[in-house]
Amino acid sequence: MDRTAARKKTTAMISPISQPVMVPVDGEALAGDVVVPASARAVVLFAHGSGSSRHSPRNRMVAEQLRTAGLGTVLMDLLTEREDREDEWTAEHRFDIPLLGSRVVAVIDWLEAQPATKGLPVALFGASTGAAAALVAAAERPDRVLTVISRGGRPDLAGDALHRVRAPVLFIVGGRDLEVLELNQHAAAQLRVAHSLRVVPGATHLFEEPGTLEQVADTAKEWCQARLASLTAPED
Repeated sequence: MDRTAARKKTTAMISPISQPVMVPVDGEALAGDVVVPASARAVVLFAHGSGSSRHSPRNRMVAEQLRTAGLGTVLMDLLTEREDREDEWTAEHRFDIPLLGSRVVAVIDWLEAQPATKGLPVALFGASTGAAAALVAAAERPDRVLTVISRGGRPDLAGDALHRVRAPVLFIVGGRDLEVLELNQHAAAQLRVAHSLRVVPGATHLFEEPGTLEQVADTAKEWCQARLASLTAPED
C-alpha cells in the first residue's frame, strides 16, 4: 500500500471531531456539540429535558452509536446559561414545553442554514420532557423532520401537537417504568402517523441496568436506518 492510500485509509478510520457551536436564540445563545461525517445521510438532534443538558452521558452514548451508522449528531442545551441557572433554583423551564419546543425548532432552522447540514433530514431524539419538545417541533417543521424517537419520554406533554405530527414516531420505554409506559401508550393512541412502541425488558426510567441503554441505541439506529431506506424505496 502506497503512502497516499495509507493516508486515505487512516483518515477514513478517524471519527469526525465534535465541534462546539452557539445557536442564536431570543437575543442569547444555546450551546451545543455537533458531529457531522462527510457522508452523513441525516442528522440526529437530541432534545434534552428535565434538567439534563448536552453533557448527558446517556445521550452521548446513544449519539456515539448512531454515528457508527453514518449519522450526524447534534447535542444541544435547550436553555441559555441564564435560564439554566434559574431552572436550578425553580425548575420552571424544564417543564415549559412550548419554550423547549420553540428551541428545537430554532436549532432545526439553524441546521438548514449550515453548509454541512443543509438539506439533510433531521431525526429528533427526545428524552423525558425533551420528547414532548421534539414532538412539538416535528409538528411545526413537518418538511424537515424525518422521524421522532422518544427515550423514556413524556410525549403526553406535547398536547395537541400529537395530532399534527407527520413524521413516524418511535417510543422506547423501560419495562419496569410502568407509569411512563402507560403515558406513552396514551400518547401513541393520539398519533395519526406510523409509530412503534418498543419496551426494553427489565429497564427502569433511566436505563441504568446493564445492557439496556445499548438496546436503546441499537433500536434507535435500526429505526433511523429504516426511515432513511424508506426515502429511497421505489414506489409501487
